[in-house]
Amino acid sequence: MVSPRSSASRPKPPIKSAASGPGRPKDLGKRAAILEAAKQLFAREGFNGVSMDQIAAEAGVSKLTVYSHFGDKDALFAAAVQAKCEEMLPDALFEIELTGSLRDQLKAIAQAFFALVTSEEAISTHRMMMVPGNIDDKLKQTFWEAGPQRTHDAFAAMLQALVAKGELDIPDVATASMQFFTLIKGEVHARMTCGLCSQPGPLDARRHVDATVDMFLRAYGRR
Repeated sequence: MVSPRSSASRPKPPIKSAASGPGRPKDLGKRAAILEAAKQLFAREGFNGVSMDQIAAEAGVSKLTVYSHFGDKDALFAAAVQAKCEEMLPDALFEIELTGSLRDQLKAIAQAFFALVTSEEAISTHRMMMVPGNIDDKLKQTFWEAGPQRTHDAFAAMLQALVAKGELDIPDVATASMQFFTLIKGEVHARMTCGLCSQPGPLDARRHVDATVDMFLRAYGRR
């Protein structure tokens, strides 16, 4: 398996928690518990509705432990967003396979992305972001870089590698990446955000993904 990322197009490095300093290494189990608690609470209560005390209690650790791992609430929010994206859209999805169908790989990415953006946590977070005055612009930018921007950068790098191999014909991979994910979100994401429908069933989701990937390949496949 060959990674498509060049130094020029490589996504930004993961957001780091506060430096641990001297002493014993951080407890990875506690870190994972904190992240899981943060993902659930931020999605359910919103950023302003959650305190570090609540996260600590939900994770079964002390508040000092939470601060020791993540520094502050903003950093924990960014780490929670990134962890959710990495959980549902792992880096391996964006690596070029030496064998296998390009269409199948695009479908795998599309299915994972659609499942992510239509998840209850993602819809709740999106609603929270849209409320004026709910969170400041700096935190919105942090969210964008930790989640959507990471995904777009990884996919654009993959597309660029496929163009170089002659498998796709794309004059602007950044634009193509935005088009792909916008098409995958489709109308259903907007309707879910407005509370007009629930998450589609597996069959409807698969039909939507298949049609979108076929459209993308008709636009950018080599002729």
